[in-house]
Amino acid sequence: MNRICHLFGIEYPVIQGGMVWCSGWRLASAVSNAGGLGLLGAGSMHPETLQEHIVKCRKATGKPFGVNVPLMYPEIEKIMDIIVNEGIKIVFTSAGSPAKWTKHLKDNGITVVHVVSNSRFARKCEEAGVDAVVAEGFEAGGHNGREETTTLCLIPAVRKATSLPLIAAGGIASGAQILAAEALGAEGVQIGTRFALTRESSAHDNFKNLCLSLEEGDTKLLLKKLSPTRLAKSAFKTAVEEAEAAGATAEQLTALLGKSRAKKGIFEGDLEEGQIEIGQVAALLKQPETVAEAMSDLVKSYREAAGKMGSFI
Repeated sequence: MNRICHLFGIEYPVIQGGMVWCSGWRLASAVSNAGGLGLLGAGSMHPETLQEHIVKCRKATGKPFGVNVPLMYPEIEKIMDIIVNEGIKIVFTSAGSPAKWTKHLKDNGITVVHVVSNSRFARKCEEAGVDAVVAEGFEAGGHNGREETTTLCLIPAVRKATSLPLIAAGGIASGAQILAAEALGAEGVQIGTRFALTRESSAHDNFKNLCLSLEEGDTKLLLKKLSPTRLAKSAFKTAVEEAEAAGATAEQLTALLGKSRAKKGIFEGDLEEGQIEIGQVAALLKQPETVAEAMSDLVKSYREAAGKMGSFI
């Protein structure tokens, strides 16, 4: 059995990204029911909201699911207490050092996966005792690594740096792209954008419809003086571009960003003032779909792509 499938007890080595304002219990349970691993996105949930979503997700699926936790979360201790007390068995961590929480989680019988953007952090993950790593390339939506390394370059580099089970992320939304990641050394994939735009995602329809209309070049990595974030076209994106072109300081960008921009754009559907975070691969997605339809197509297109592969040399 594939190491990722064995680690999580799932049918397909496909993990749904734990995206802010998208990854609630409906999305996570639907992905798990379809044979992948669904993740609740704790990054946009108050502690009591996460607890509610865990309870609802457990009622909606009898299959494994997990929680994604950004380690810079302001109430991280409360979140970790809820995860342990609710008996969550899989946690994906990101945006921080894996050394801080991995031992605590593993001591409570939890499988820990950490998201990295370079080989150096992958080696630190192995030292910290995590069970697997997600290597996320520059193409991904939302917050990104400062290295701007593409998935095509990142996966083989991380594969060389660590023997841990490796999950590829960034720019993956089709079976052919899954096959490419596998060829580079990945044993599973984490998919954000495609699942963020499914009917079960908690994102606003305005957000989904805009993202399904995007073409090549309609997203850009911005806010590099703060935390590099891939944004889609909007009035806010234009304001950020203009500010950065004028040499805005980190303090000025922080003032421009304000509060709740991502919630406005993704969850409330404010396409003018909201922050529209989405991956480059959105340009390949044009039709609304359910999670079941997306998973079925991923499996079918993977098998078709594998069947077409011949010898190039």
